[in-house]
Amino acid sequence: MGIPRPVLLTTAVGAVAGALLLAPLPATAAPARDAQRPHPVRESGGPGTTAAASAAALQKTAGTVGTPAPPALRKDGGYPRRTVLDAPPENPADKAIKLGLAPYHSLAPRLNALQKLSDRVSVEVAGRSAAGHELYLVTVTAPESSHESREQERMRALIEDSPAAAARDRRIKSSYKTPVFINNNIHGNEWEGTDAALKLIEELAKAKDGRTAGLLAKNRIYLNVTANPDGRIAGTRANGNGFDLNRDFITASQPESQAIRQIAVDKQPAVMLDLHGYVNGTLIEPTTPPHGENYEYDLFLKNSYANALGMEKAVNDLGYTPAKDGVQPPVIPFRDQQEGWDDWPPIFTPQYMAFQGAVASHTVEFPMRVNNNDYNNLPVEELRRRSAINTDIAGAVMRATLDYTLDHRTSVIADQIETFRRGVAGEAQRPVSEETVPGVPGIGPEDVYTTSFPRAYVIPAGDGQRSATAAARLVDHLVANDVRVERARAGFRLAGRSYPAGSYVVDMHQAKRGVANVILDEGRDISADVSTMYDISGWSLGLLWGASVDKVQKVSGGLHIPARPVQAASPTGAVTGQGDLRLRLDDPKELAALNSLLTQGVKVQRAADGSAIVPASAGRQAAVLADRYGVAFTATKEKGSGALARTRVAAAVTPGEQFALREMGFEVLPVSTATLNAGFDWSKADVLYVSSGLQYGALNPAARSALDGFLSGGAGVVTLGSTGAAFNTAAGLLAAKPVAGNGDANGVVRVTNAGGPITGGAPAHTFVYSPLWFTDLAPGVRVEQSYGTGSPLVSGHWRPKEDGTGGPSDAAGRASVVSGTSAKGGSVVLFGTEPLFRDHPKGLFSQVGRALLGASG
Repeated sequence: MGIPRPVLLTTAVGAVAGALLLAPLPATAAPARDAQRPHPVRESGGPGTTAAASAAALQKTAGTVGTPAPPALRKDGGYPRRTVLDAPPENPADKAIKLGLAPYHSLAPRLNALQKLSDRVSVEVAGRSAAGHELYLVTVTAPESSHESREQERMRALIEDSPAAAARDRRIKSSYKTPVFINNNIHGNEWEGTDAALKLIEELAKAKDGRTAGLLAKNRIYLNVTANPDGRIAGTRANGNGFDLNRDFITASQPESQAIRQIAVDKQPAVMLDLHGYVNGTLIEPTTPPHGENYEYDLFLKNSYANALGMEKAVNDLGYTPAKDGVQPPVIPFRDQQEGWDDWPPIFTPQYMAFQGAVASHTVEFPMRVNNNDYNNLPVEELRRRSAINTDIAGAVMRATLDYTLDHRTSVIADQIETFRRGVAGEAQRPVSEETVPGVPGIGPEDVYTTSFPRAYVIPAGDGQRSATAAARLVDHLVANDVRVERARAGFRLAGRSYPAGSYVVDMHQAKRGVANVILDEGRDISADVSTMYDISGWSLGLLWGASVDKVQKVSGGLHIPARPVQAASPTGAVTGQGDLRLRLDDPKELAALNSLLTQGVKVQRAADGSAIVPASAGRQAAVLADRYGVAFTATKEKGSGALARTRVAAAVTPGEQFALREMGFEVLPVSTATLNAGFDWSKADVLYVSSGLQYGALNPAARSALDGFLSGGAGVVTLGSTGAAFNTAAGLLAAKPVAGNGDANGVVRVTNAGGPITGGAPAHTFVYSPLWFTDLAPGVRVEQSYGTGSPLVSGHWRPKEDGTGGPSDAAGRASVVSGTSAKGGSVVLFGTEPLFRDHPKGLFSQVGRALLGASG
């Protein structure tokens, strides 16, 4: 047994602070100790929320709003790689200014000056934010000729592609520069990492001492100066699309997270820091259990814990104290807490980096809160005092990490090579213990999380057209995450099953098997392992993205499949046959194609199974959309039973849901209690969708009358979750009693679909977050989907509530999605699941899309 960990008693956190080269101001009353991570809460949407505040602030500053594809990072040429950055217009409303920190518009001029100051400093544009702001990647290293850079790239590739050979390569041992990645300001109102990074770049550029010269000769230091410029400007946690970017791995729906993913793939960091706020004392990972089961955790814990100790010492050496400054001593969760700060889901940036080769990867939380209410209410002098402390601490942990990397360079690189070597060899993981990870105290059985990797995954490309479209998306996503995928040149048999030519194969004997498995595997039920989880605990692109995915556990004698590596999935769009065409609405891309046709005025009919019948006269438009979206139109003799119409959605939803609706091509009109009370023109909307931010009982008389008039005219309603169910009840729409499961529950669950217009073609699994089910259904209320019998949870965390109710056994067999006609005459669909959660479960989107189309008609 390991040393017992104290129980984590507090839960909460917040987000912000800053200061650049400011001397600390006189101490005032010590701020209260910040609490730890909160229990999960559903993201909110609508005006007045983080997303709306960010969007409003950015309207004044962003030029062309959009999400252009990030430019590829250079792999040729030497260092320095100088880029003359365009300076954005000065923005006096930038929220960093109040804190004495660097506003976004000041970054480009400062980085241009730093490039002129030293040939150690290079800047590249790694991408653009949701609102179009440039993302600056700075590389600090000793100058390299083109030949030397090519040699560095050769060694980097060898480490991943042939790790056993890399372990023997003398050039790697003597000359490979350790990649260190420092990610700053991913939460926009947690500012100070950016300012500490600027200070560090300047120090390294100017330093004349031998240790700095050695550091830069042996390392490349990559700094993402601000990962979230939209939020930095607006003073919001989220980006311009309202997304918490540190929840967007492993979905990577946002351009900022896509840029970070590309940095990880191209640079292959061995060591990584992600700078955050605010937890007092300074929180320095590694984390409490549960630990991600797809990591080579023995190698990761060895380095992360040792580096954490060095960062802790560096923070303590600054001399801040609780009595003088309000700064509590640092906390290392692995050592100091029992649970509540885990590395289980792959959605956080440091946890994702471990799948790309990082053997030390840390979230660091500064101690002094300066965001949210503190930003608005504290004197400027106190805010700047706190920001200066946070900036000092950020700089200290950065320098300590560079010291660790320099002092342990040989073993750090060896451990990254070993991580990849185990994957290529298909070796088993090493469970952590005080014997396998010497020097780390307190390791116990509660820290042991391992998995048995399958031999391969097969993604059939011809298993129904929905699967072909979805399979292509999944394959492209795997490739974007640097997973090696092959496509069979001929039919083959594997583990007793036959597969056609064109099927995709993921050989799990590869360096990055961890990220492959975390994407494709069904996951694990960890409900019994810990009392509660901070964020989501279950995910599975293999089950939730709409593709067919087969797991092959064992193969005798190797795979031996005639196949070729793929850089992208093969095209899937097609128009086949003559006459009228069927478009299956089982995929978000198919919904997008349909909405494009409807926008063009094409008369489309609904089939009995919920698919769309496109007239032969629209064949040319169908061909264009087949190519654009990779969807298939197939000839049909069936005639539709009713017209489909362009659907304008009045949506009181979360940012992730709004993003998903627009991804499907719906026209979205954001609404909330506040916007309706201010007056809303219902003639612009065809259907109402409620999941967040709209309370029927809080509407003023005029707003309620206008809404009732809209509903009495036969308009449909789609609701989701507890807020949606409460709206349905208060508005007197559909007679169905919502029953709430445990509010902390989330994960992947089995379901039974009734088929038909809403759940026809839907997967046999869905995603839940604070799940609901419906009982006491009135006559005429149809069950569209039910939770699976037995224990429906496949992966995630779902316990009963303290009174013993609300667990997965209570949900088993209950209605998860219901529909019917309201007393006001309109169609109503109620979801107790989360099919659009954070724009993640792509294979579930069509359930909502179909419901909206049906409700509008």
